[in-house]
Amino acid sequence: MPEADVDYPGTWNQFMDWFSDESDCIAYLEKIRWKNGFTCPSCGSIGNPYRTTRGRLTCPTCEHQTTVTAGTIFHRTRTPLRTWFSAAWYITNQKHGTNALGLQRILGFKSYQTAWAHLHKFRRAMVRPDRERLKGHVEVDETYIGGREEGLIGRKIEKKSIVAVAVEMKVGNALGRVRLRRVLDISEDSLIPFVCEMVERGSIVHTDGWSSYSSLSKLGYKHERTILSATGDPAHESMPGVHIVSSLLKRWILGTLHGSIGPQQLDYYLDEYTFRFNRRTSRSMGMLFYRLIEQAVSTAPNPYKSIVGGGKC
Repeated sequence: MPEADVDYPGTWNQFMDWFSDESDCIAYLEKIRWKNGFTCPSCGSIGNPYRTTRGRLTCPTCEHQTTVTAGTIFHRTRTPLRTWFSAAWYITNQKHGTNALGLQRILGFKSYQTAWAHLHKFRRAMVRPDRERLKGHVEVDETYIGGREEGLIGRKIEKKSIVAVAVEMKVGNALGRVRLRRVLDISEDSLIPFVCEMVERGSIVHTDGWSSYSSLSKLGYKHERTILSATGDPAHESMPGVHIVSSLLKRWILGTLHGSIGPQQLDYYLDEYTFRFNRRTSRSMGMLFYRLIEQAVSTAPNPYKSIVGGGKC
């Protein structure tokens, strides 16, 4: 089988050929997780482990036993890895994503709950914590997710969720990478940390005239403000990037997810949208599959109770 760190299945037929049984999936995971050879999670030594009849790997130095799935989203799973891999392939090969009902139907899960849990575990692996920050010219704004609230205008809300949006702007208003995060409110304490974490210092940050962004120039950013009421131009013309991304995000939520998103899970739907948007120009679905599996073995386990419990805010 080809090396996992340099190759990946390009078609469904190749996928089926590569991963015909559990041993193929385990071998692939080992090559992805330990590109430089098995590394003991206990003592850190690198070398060929002893393999037990139960499939465990024993460190030759400290005799610590582990498995390739330990400490990953596959930790202690009862679902065959081949099913997990099939789910990852299906998730990454759907242009607009999928929902739990679709995953249940395609893979034959007995319950909707099982399909939902698998999908959410993959969503938690879609964003790397060490990813690069945006740079160059970046638009920043907020959008609101939820139904209409009668009698409220502007930034006033009651039940909607607030999502901070940052978008790299390229030549000719082409869109680069995006970053999204649910924030508690539109205060400086919520919006400034979002910008600092998502955007590289020295970048041009373009916002509207909202006062919560006023300290950006003191933090090493080149702050451009557009007071929309003074320009007379529609918001989508003055700041096209954030408005396009926000519009597409809401369309995706209403279309693929049928609008059924609770605030406690919104963070991870935003992660999935970010994963898809930032890889929208990829010509290889196999590469998307590989990246998702690669990030899955670097993501800590998430028990079902923690998934149901809620998001990051």
